[in-house]
Amino acid sequence: MSTRAVAREFNVNFSNVSHLQRRFREFCRTSNRPHNRRRCETRPGSPHPLQSPSADVREFACASISRVVQQSQTIPGFLQRDAVRRLGPLMLDRSLAVRETATGALRNLSACGGHEVCDDMVKQDVMTPLTALLREVRPSLVNHSLTLMYLWKNTVEDVANEAVNLLWNLCESSSQALSVFNKAGILDVILQCLERHTHNIKLALSAAHCLHTVTEDNAELLCSMNNAVLGTLESVLLSSQADMSHTLLRTLAAGSVWNLKSSLPTAHQAQTLTALMATLSQCLELDAGTLIPQLRQVEVARSATMEDDEEEGVGLRKNGKATKIDKDFSDLLPVSPVLFSSQKQTHQTLLSYGYRDPKGKEELREATALLTAQQTSLEIIVNMCCSDDPSDDEWEEASSSDESEMCPDGLSEGNTSLLSPLCLSAEVHAALINHNIPEKVLKKTQFPSSEAMDVCRHNPTWKILIKKMHRVQYRALTCLHNMLSTMDAESLGGAAALQAVAQHLSTLVFSPPEIPKEEEFLEAVTSAMRSLLQIIAYMKIPQCMTPQQMMSLSEAATCCDVVSVRVNALAILGITGSTLAKENGTAETLQMIGNALLQVATKDANLVVCGEALDALFDVFADGDEAERAAENINLLSALKALQPVFKAKIRKEGKGKYSPEQLCVLDNVKVNLRRFIGYLETVVKK
Repeated sequence: MSTRAVAREFNVNFSNVSHLQRRFREFCRTSNRPHNRRRCETRPGSPHPLQSPSADVREFACASISRVVQQSQTIPGFLQRDAVRRLGPLMLDRSLAVRETATGALRNLSACGGHEVCDDMVKQDVMTPLTALLREVRPSLVNHSLTLMYLWKNTVEDVANEAVNLLWNLCESSSQALSVFNKAGILDVILQCLERHTHNIKLALSAAHCLHTVTEDNAELLCSMNNAVLGTLESVLLSSQADMSHTLLRTLAAGSVWNLKSSLPTAHQAQTLTALMATLSQCLELDAGTLIPQLRQVEVARSATMEDDEEEGVGLRKNGKATKIDKDFSDLLPVSPVLFSSQKQTHQTLLSYGYRDPKGKEELREATALLTAQQTSLEIIVNMCCSDDPSDDEWEEASSSDESEMCPDGLSEGNTSLLSPLCLSAEVHAALINHNIPEKVLKKTQFPSSEAMDVCRHNPTWKILIKKMHRVQYRALTCLHNMLSTMDAESLGGAAALQAVAQHLSTLVFSPPEIPKEEEFLEAVTSAMRSLLQIIAYMKIPQCMTPQQMMSLSEAATCCDVVSVRVNALAILGITGSTLAKENGTAETLQMIGNALLQVATKDANLVVCGEALDALFDVFADGDEAERAAENINLLSALKALQPVFKAKIRKEGKGKYSPEQLCVLDNVKVNLRRFIGYLETVVKK
């Protein structure tokens, strides 16, 4: 299961190219060219800007493409003009600045173009110059301790960062790119970038994102795993830096370790699992609702300080101490100042040694890293607890199975792997409980704090965090759903805790002025409610949600375009109705539920949804005096007889073209059960 592909924002480089525009105008003046031209075009017969003998022109052309392709409607035009084949060789240009901007342009093209564009880029052989570039920068990353490298380190690592981001985008979207990654032997380059985390967290994060992507469901890569790979990941997991960027780095490393679980040496599995779970737990302990307002306050204070610094001529700060950029900075660096010929080089080098640029957005980056880390942590736990949704019968059968058939450690015979992907192993189960993961996940299912939301609403640059805060909530709800599907009730706190969870979910849905219509929220919350109600029904725990609330949720969900939301709502009605059918005086409510289910079964355009509505009808009216009375009052038998031939015809006519073999198998079962249920209702009428 990969939710990461949906969760991740576009991996785009939004670098400002205004300095390049100034440099290009200067070039135009020195070359007797009109400097008011809007494009770096030349007279007929002159070289294309990307092939200009001037590095400045090549750099500006690449930067212009990088900016323009962020508008998706421009991408087809660039592809038609063979932009990939023109930009590819520039990744190996003799100018490092051109390399960086060319790779950045391809990175933006891959991010903004989507899967099809990534596939097209791979077909146009973008992987050949990309892998060559990564191999070429590796020695510079390895030999970063050389004194001379202090002059070039930032530039080389900036090129590497663009290349790793491009690789990440391509491998996430293209199986062919992933295959090239596996065969080209560039895993070592990614690890080298990851090991730079103490000096260049930006590059290390790009490498960690890329590694997290390429290790997911990649059996071919598992053959390349060795102690060095796992050792690098474990060293990152055990790092102690407390900032949010390193929190995200550790979280991504934890995800990669989980992806590589089958390659872990048996002797180290328990220790690695503990470190992995501790990383996720520490990340989820952080309260974004408190930290985001605090970070914003720090930014406001820093902005005020920056204004004062500009008046005093201060360019940089370290640990709160102002530092002016002038000729005398020999006490600040371990290298001789004679190596640096410009103020720009001085400025970049000071940054590399921990001096903070007042014009940066450190606090916003920290807040973004925090939310990304929490979303990623929740997605990892989702995968740990991943389980196919069982039907009511399957769930009941699994819940009532004889525990004597299980081994003492909770594993079935023949399955002794600590990190088995086939089930939630006893060790993983225990680790989740020992680190209070269920409790922390439940806390993240709450709506974002009003204080944090207000901070983001009132600051344009922070508004991007609103969607990220909501996404953390959605992932937490999905995580809760998976834990409810794979963990036993006692581990989750027993009947009282489950009732509290039910009350909490009902508050999420019914406390706002109206039921939220956000599709991602509805999908996550209805999945969690469905799993919870299945457990509650089996354990005969009183429900916290009234039938009227269930009906209003169902009405909101059935208007949703997402099929899974409609299916979940129908399943919830079925579970609720089957429980009510066992109680006295519920016939009127059962009639209301039955009419709603019949409406969907008759009119929904999706056969999977129709099938779920019929399944729910079978559950609600399967047995009991109240169910029989309600079925008679709504003429259920005649309604199903009229529906039967229509349903069969739709399966025959639409099935093979629109639905998967698995869905068709389920629909065939519904068709058989419909015939049997009609027979059952006929016997009831004859009584």
